[in-house]
Amino acid sequence: MKLTGAQVMVKSLELEGISTLFGYPGAAISPFYDALLDSTLTHILTRNEQGAAHAASGYSRVTGKVGVCVSTSGPGATNLITGIATAYSDSIPLVAITGQVQSDLIGRDVFQEADITGATEPFCKHNYLVKDVRELPRIIKEAFHIAATGRPGPVVIDVPIDIQTQEIDFKYPKEIEIRGYKPNYKGHPQQIKKIAEAISIAKSPLICAGGGVITAKASDLLTKFAEKCGIPVVTTLMGIGTIPGDHSLNLGMLGSHGVYCANYAVNNTDLLILIGARVGDRALGTTGKIAQKAKIIHIDIDPAEIGKNVSTSIPVVGDVRLVLEDLLEIVKGGDTKQWLSMVLETKQTRKKTIDIQTKNVNPRLVIDSLSQKLSADAIMTTEVGQNQIWAANSFIARKAGAFITSGGLGTMGYGLPAAIGVKKGKPESTVVVVAGDGSFQMSMPELGTIKQEGLAIKIIIFNNSRLGMVRELQKNRHNGRYSQVYLDSNPDFVKLAEAYGFSAERITDNSQVDSALDRLLADDKTYILECIVDPEEATV
Repeated sequence: MKLTGAQVMVKSLELEGISTLFGYPGAAISPFYDALLDSTLTHILTRNEQGAAHAASGYSRVTGKVGVCVSTSGPGATNLITGIATAYSDSIPLVAITGQVQSDLIGRDVFQEADITGATEPFCKHNYLVKDVRELPRIIKEAFHIAATGRPGPVVIDVPIDIQTQEIDFKYPKEIEIRGYKPNYKGHPQQIKKIAEAISIAKSPLICAGGGVITAKASDLLTKFAEKCGIPVVTTLMGIGTIPGDHSLNLGMLGSHGVYCANYAVNNTDLLILIGARVGDRALGTTGKIAQKAKIIHIDIDPAEIGKNVSTSIPVVGDVRLVLEDLLEIVKGGDTKQWLSMVLETKQTRKKTIDIQTKNVNPRLVIDSLSQKLSADAIMTTEVGQNQIWAANSFIARKAGAFITSGGLGTMGYGLPAAIGVKKGKPESTVVVVAGDGSFQMSMPELGTIKQEGLAIKIIIFNNSRLGMVRELQKNRHNGRYSQVYLDSNPDFVKLAEAYGFSAERITDNSQVDSALDRLLADDKTYILECIVDPEEATV
């Protein structure tokens, strides 16, 4: 069967089981977009290429499929870079397809040329510049395999326009063999036995669950493991939802913006079991001090992460789900009653009460009240900044994948386009975006995508007319010398919503929260709720 390179690209996506992709057309990718017209694929036109990458990320995180985003060459491709780096930091499987100038013009700095493979090399799992159309089917097959296996991540395929127009006899490979790429899935039995033995003698064991648990679809096993052994659980930002938020053993998020009880448990444990967590600086901070007091177990699919940030006593490389399955067969647990009693009492006594007498709207009250009203299948996406932390510490994620955020890179402008992907992937779920007024304006044009696609997304904007987290940093580190953090000329977000045909309202007092949330959730279309927040409202 004779197909052009563009038709090969489209047909290969169909054979990979892809049904939805996100992108923005241009001259260097025009043959591909022409071929799309004769395909079964659904294409979502975002308002910016970065939005396409973030939307593909959100779609991937709720469907378990590899997300696909597409752009033209030059500025189109470079606009994808932030989204690719965001996916890389959070281990999200993406395939980014970019158009490129004609092969014989590469390197001549012609119109809309950029070295996207060189630019993305540090923060993608692999990338390809296609030089021979006959290699295109193999490259696409490899790209999807690499993106989805081992520790997931983004792969870039750069396709010159002449490659898209050349013809070949198309045959898609059924299997691929990549020399040197052999992810290890099965944990070493002897190391797993050592974990069981360490747990049996530990007096104050603690599980730290990260996003790798969700990626491995192992949240159910993590909960069984914690219950069987009587071990409390703290989560990283990316690990929210690995154990239900209202589970008695869930102590909350740890780290510099986490809750007191989670950090108290980390600093008093004698056995810290890290599962699918990178243990970055915001999560564990002074890791050396913790390692001096506690034996540390680290389970992760990526051997490069084990021992990178904290000294590890018992390393286990493998798929979290498979390791937990093996561990559950042999582990018996120890006597943790006294330890559990202590941390659960701390959780209760040090739990922050929500101040309803605050000036303007308390964002914690909004998220807490929203959690009570949302159904179990609801999904929250967040932007980055104070809004992210207020949501992380107050939202009750009842299942894995219910909390979608940019954890590793901390990308402002992620939450709104990610919600587009989430809603396309899970149309039956209520999808809520939590944003700050600054971060919302990073990707505000994606309201056009939401309107064009007819999506029902609930958007909550915490408006303090500031870049809140940076302002707070300047207050604490720079003696209140504030520089470029004022957003006093924000647009009227309610009128903006109405310009797109969405319902919206603004609230200024805690007494308005409950009824406003009811109206937000009752509307069957997109609804924007602007909450006026005191600029002095602290992050934690």
